[in-house]
Amino acid sequence: MLRNGRLFGHRVETGFPDLPILEVSLRTGVRVRDMENLKRKQVMSQKEKYKRAAKGDIAYNMMRMWQGAVGPAPVDGLVSPAYVVVKPYDEANSSYYSYLFRTAAYMQEVNKFSRGIVADRNRLYWESFKQMPSLVPPRPEQDQIVAYLRAQDAHIARFIKTKRDLIKLLTEQKLRIIDHAVTRGLDTSVALKPSGIDWLGEVPEHWEVALIKHIADVRFSGVDKHSHDDETPVRLCNYTDVYKNDRITDDMDLMRATATAAEIARLTLKAGDVILTKDSETPDDIGVPAWVPEDLPGVVCAYHLGLLRPVSNRVLGEFLFRAIGSARTAQQFHVLATGVTRFALGKHDVKNAVVGLPPVEEQQSICRWITTECQPLDDAIARTEEEIKLIREYRDRLIADVVTGQVDVRGWQPGPDDVVDDVALAALVDDQEDVTEEEDGDGED
Repeated sequence: MLRNGRLFGHRVETGFPDLPILEVSLRTGVRVRDMENLKRKQVMSQKEKYKRAAKGDIAYNMMRMWQGAVGPAPVDGLVSPAYVVVKPYDEANSSYYSYLFRTAAYMQEVNKFSRGIVADRNRLYWESFKQMPSLVPPRPEQDQIVAYLRAQDAHIARFIKTKRDLIKLLTEQKLRIIDHAVTRGLDTSVALKPSGIDWLGEVPEHWEVALIKHIADVRFSGVDKHSHDDETPVRLCNYTDVYKNDRITDDMDLMRATATAAEIARLTLKAGDVILTKDSETPDDIGVPAWVPEDLPGVVCAYHLGLLRPVSNRVLGEFLFRAIGSARTAQQFHVLATGVTRFALGKHDVKNAVVGLPPVEEQQSICRWITTECQPLDDAIARTEEEIKLIREYRDRLIADVVTGQVDVRGWQPGPDDVVDDVALAALVDDQEDVTEEEDGDGED
């Protein structure tokens, strides 16, 4: 056991504007930032303040180290001023220590050594980091541990990629079922008529072709995540709640915040409401809907979302949800979305989107049929997601056991299947759970 100050030195070097920008992933450590999809101008204006991290240095976010926001720099690059950069001495393999630092036990120690006014924003400064004790296996054993864990990561990455591919196929099959039902109906013998809309094509003769503004009240939310003393406490239905779920229900773990009386009156969720994502960094994530089956008193639609309240005698909320979630309607929203680094739908775009509209009784039949046909696919998707969750838990347990010596890998030799594919390792990143330094407050301190 040695203190970190015996294993690492502190690197504070600025003034390297030509180096690439690096960012942190809670799952995969430090990586080169995709400048095309982020706020390039903002970052470029701050590059003189950014710290240099040499290849192999460890960089950690002072405010997110307790969550595992740490890793070795894959190349010489720049990190936010909110980072600490440490250079390993000869007896320290930075990849080994990155594995160690992201274990649950070590992150508990990080909490003990961090300082701040608010617990979840505590900072781990260099002066505290260097006092923390760490395990020190012999350097050859550190190298062996890293080789073993990278090989296991490659196996896990291939497993996850296979499961993700399966989910993609099941989802595509589900979308085909929904798309046909909400644009053609269930009766194959019914006569069709031109819809007058190129992407929609023909629809059943007795259906309407309706603009959303004629069948639903469209409301955009501006309710943020902050709490204010002069406002009323509420639960917020946020972007990720909609993006990850088909339904918004009372048993969900929703964020708590506050809202004004006017916002509560206008944006409290009611039975039949449809919520959709209205802006994102990619057009594919725009127009993703969720449905509210029952009244949710005290739950308010949050920022970055639009709320569609159906006209009761024209359209069922569940049918509108299915229609908006169909591939054809999604493509309509992708075309309408505008932006460069962030794409957005305007209220006018949503109001003037088109759906095929059968009579209400037929809408009910279509919704029942979709639920029945999609249930086996939904069950298969849920099982596959659970398998991915379990393999991630296994990986976390394996890393903790190996880096602390509970599992001895000194005699391990790589086999023919232990091929490390850095591209495949990207499958270990779950984009919905990643946190990057941009979200943590670039440039703090």
